[in-house]
Amino acid sequence: MLRLNNISKTFNPGTVNEKKALTELSLHLAPGDFAAIIGSNGAGKSTLLNAVAGSFYVDEGSIILDGQDITFTPDHKRSKVVGRLFQDPLRGTAPSMTIEENLALAYLRSAHGKAPFSRITKKDKEFFAERLKLLGMGLEDRMRQPVGLLSGGQRQALTLLMATLVTPRLLLLDEHTAALDPGTAEKVLELTRAIIAENHITCLMVTHNMRQALELGSRTLMMADGRVVLDVSGQERAGMTVDDLLRRFRAGTGRDLDNDRILLSD
Repeated sequence: MLRLNNISKTFNPGTVNEKKALTELSLHLAPGDFAAIIGSNGAGKSTLLNAVAGSFYVDEGSIILDGQDITFTPDHKRSKVVGRLFQDPLRGTAPSMTIEENLALAYLRSAHGKAPFSRITKKDKEFFAERLKLLGMGLEDRMRQPVGLLSGGQRQALTLLMATLVTPRLLLLDEHTAALDPGTAEKVLELTRAIIAENHITCLMVTHNMRQALELGSRTLMMADGRVVLDVSGQERAGMTVDDLLRRFRAGTGRDLDNDRILLSD
């Protein structure tokens, strides 16, 4: 489904600010895989998602999605089949536009066979209301309200809905609950689980929470120095603990994981 073949990326090459962010990284996701990625700051987690999303082109290697080479496909074209959520709830929505208008933009961008400036029909609006109702936040009764008036959790839930309104081939989640309070974060995570399971979406999710990395989805990846140093799934993953992850990280890298944000996460 998604195949990364030896991708590498160096920022500011040949300067004092040179940073090798990805190093010959290879990864294969089968249809329906839900992989949680964890690692210290600078490990390459967000850079990996940016590479897949097309925020920049990789220096070496190839990116294959559903058998199509998208290595040099612009990000705006990838966005039609790749959904994405960021850590900041303010990204991904237009605050001055209404909930309905935001959903319309997402729907028209992704829906096959629809031109960008097609009209939204009454049936489309009913579909939006039905999907909003699933969030359990009452947003279906506030479709004419500007998105800028919503709370961070409501905006992130709306962004999740927008990213999956037309089922994407791939969903990228970059610490999408990290900026939310614990109760709201758990609500958005439950919505994430439900939407991904309902639509059998293939997903890559970056998290700083090791417990989440073991409990969510079907695979756990650990990154360091721009590489995947651990990839576990199935029965091996089912029996793992946070301490097991730390030991495996040490075995794979020759050093301890020293990121306080990860180590202190619940």
